[in-house]
Amino acid sequence: MQLILQDIRKSFGDKQVLKGAGFTFEKGRIYGLLGRNGAGKTTLFNCLGGEMEADSGQTWLVEGEKRLPLQEESIGYVYSTPILPEFLTGYEFIKFYMDINRGKAEFQRTIDSYFDLMKIDPPDRHRLIKGYSHGMKNKLQMLCFIIARPPVILLDEPLTSFDVVVALEIKKLLREMRQEHIIIFSTHILQLATDLCDELVVLNNGLLESVPDHILGTPGFEEQVIQLLKDENHASNPS
Repeated sequence: MQLILQDIRKSFGDKQVLKGAGFTFEKGRIYGLLGRNGAGKTTLFNCLGGEMEADSGQTWLVEGEKRLPLQEESIGYVYSTPILPEFLTGYEFIKFYMDINRGKAEFQRTIDSYFDLMKIDPPDRHRLIKGYSHGMKNKLQMLCFIIARPPVILLDEPLTSFDVVVALEIKKLLREMRQEHIIIFSTHILQLATDLCDELVVLNNGLLESVPDHILGTPGFEEQVIQLLKDENHASNPS
């Protein structure tokens, strides 16, 4: 399975954020999407996830001979700022989410074992989401894609709000899930990206570019990536 982006463009007034971004993402790999603040990482995710419409360009999900436009139901999107129904308890929300996805996904756990996975204590499960911390809300977002298991998973800076134990468990879970999914992990933390991801992709000057494999792990690796992010003339649209 492949996720193919071709010539994605998005502007806000006179500011052109995405300038023809193109890339091919493969199933079985975790991609680290690196970019400076304001580079357009969240804008790209919003265009892919259907939160906003790109000005132009196309996205396809390709599997074997099938080549179909990317649909919202094929995306699991964990937002940097959680969007959840705060008038429900965590338990009510996850039960509702499982009910509406029944028949679409094969659930691998009970509701309580999903909460156990995310280290959400029983009393907290029955509190209103309105009273949850940012990290707790992010845990609920994570549970949604763990439950539904869509083919494409977009993670927008999610691990920074977790404690060390939960972050390690989530990284382990993502590594286990990657064989059946395309996982794109947006972050500005280089160490986190190199620790978790199979391939690094830089979003710079509105374009996407893979970090060459041969420089990964070399003594000057971090400096070379930083230089890519600084150099606005370096980015090129890969074929």
